[in-house]
Amino acid sequence: MSENILTPEEIIKTGELVFKKTKLMTDAELSYCPGCGHGVAHRITMEVIEELGLEEQTIGIAPVGCSVLAYEFMNVDMQEAAHGRAPALATGIKRVYPNKTVFTYQGDGDLAAIGTAETIHACNRGENITIIFINNGIYGMTGGQMAPTTLPGMNSSTSPYGRDVHTMGYPLKITELVAMLPGTSYVTRQAVHKPGLVRKAKKAIKKAFELQMENKGTSFVEIVSNCNSGWKMTPVESNEWLDKNMLDYYPLGDLKG
Repeated sequence: MSENILTPEEIIKTGELVFKKTKLMTDAELSYCPGCGHGVAHRITMEVIEELGLEEQTIGIAPVGCSVLAYEFMNVDMQEAAHGRAPALATGIKRVYPNKTVFTYQGDGDLAAIGTAETIHACNRGENITIIFINNGIYGMTGGQMAPTTLPGMNSSTSPYGRDVHTMGYPLKITELVAMLPGTSYVTRQAVHKPGLVRKAKKAIKKAFELQMENKGTSFVEIVSNCNSGWKMTPVESNEWLDKNMLDYYPLGDLKG
């Protein structure tokens, strides 16, 4: 070990704070599969809200899917939404309480399938909300079925021989779609499976909330993530597969703003 690298015991002795759990994450045990990116995305979202001092004025929308229990983990005011309807519910809340900070936290099956219309029209209207979109290319909660975001040739429980684009269509790049709409102020695609990417994703989420505070319209943050259970891989294998396959089709970076 390099002489410049401190051991955990030495760090403790120095009294330097390396990490502190945000008070906006509850002590409830996360229900997500070990290795899933949802836990990281939850944490950095709550860290941003705490750092911006928005905890008393934030309202989050938990939809249907793997994140259906987000209200048990996020220690801010939360509201449950029907499957795919989070942007519509967020619209109503923000219009009634315009001084509140409102965000949705949605998976790809929720946002890009049953909720496509709500997503597109909320973004097109420029509703002053923040949408956080977790894209793992599959229906994680209900058995690993093919989702609108499933890659060409990718196996799922309903495409066991791989997604055939000739019969099943192409993956939906909904982030590119909303970036073209005049109501969106900031559209970005990030990831959380590496430390450096986590920092970039947190920075993007912070910018999204700041733009909402400035009444700039809809801010949209996609986070490309893994689903090691649905993909039938170990966490390490799923992160490697994400790197080699997902990011070619869903490249990271800002699309707008």
